[in-house]
Amino acid sequence: MPPTDASAHPATATGAAMGIGPSPLTAESSADVSTDNEDTLDLRLPDELVALFAAENDSGKARSRCEAPAPSASVTTAEDDLLDRVADWGPVVTPAGVFHLVPVHVDRDLPLISRWMNDPAVAEFWELAGPPAVTEGHLRAQLSGDGRSVPCLGVLEGTPMSYWEIYRADLDPLARHYPARPHDTGLHLLIGGVADRGRKLGSTLLRATADLTLDKRPACARVVAEPDIRNTPSVAAFLSAGFRFSAEVDLPAKRAALMIRDRSLRDLL
Repeated sequence: MPPTDASAHPATATGAAMGIGPSPLTAESSADVSTDNEDTLDLRLPDELVALFAAENDSGKARSRCEAPAPSASVTTAEDDLLDRVADWGPVVTPAGVFHLVPVHVDRDLPLISRWMNDPAVAEFWELAGPPAVTEGHLRAQLSGDGRSVPCLGVLEGTPMSYWEIYRADLDPLARHYPARPHDTGLHLLIGGVADRGRKLGSTLLRATADLTLDKRPACARVVAEPDIRNTPSVAAFLSAGFRFSAEVDLPAKRAALMIRDRSLRDLL
């Protein structure tokens, strides 16, 4: 999944995105992580990941016996995602108003999301500018997957104004680059409308969404994000939202600040 990057430039610090920047993670990239003692526990593969590996292995054996390939994955629904039914999380009251994460429906939402992706300040990090088919491919890759990532519109007071990706960081390639724990949940965010930028909405909504994630996912102890280390306004936004700086990590396309919001510290930060 694309790493989070909270804004494009200092001039648009809370602007084009609180979470911009898709940079594909690759298996060849190695970790370069310096963490505190809390973040250096041994990594145990989650049961879901073990099951996925087993399924892929069985599928490969079947093909080697010249058996028919398995049917392609169907579109993910709220009932079968790995994130405790994001569609059922419901609205939350924030200082900015009532906020609701609404899972994306491509036919309904593609024109709006594609327009946001073509904003130069957003495109610099998400790299999804171009015809709607570019954004559509990015969305459908998640919707046709196994539910480890759920793309959503952020609806504030009834108006769609941001795009989010809620994803299982422990099942994502990101987990190769930091000491992931089972059920770690990641956030990507962009704020779409220019009128919504520069109002500190990013910090407000990041805090609200991180806490909503912890409330609706009892097994999740941490919400994580990875803004570009050079993007000081982005890092500051996450700190304001109750995340702590954990480490610098080398990702394939950037050096990132690993930001973590801990369940155990949510009432203190």
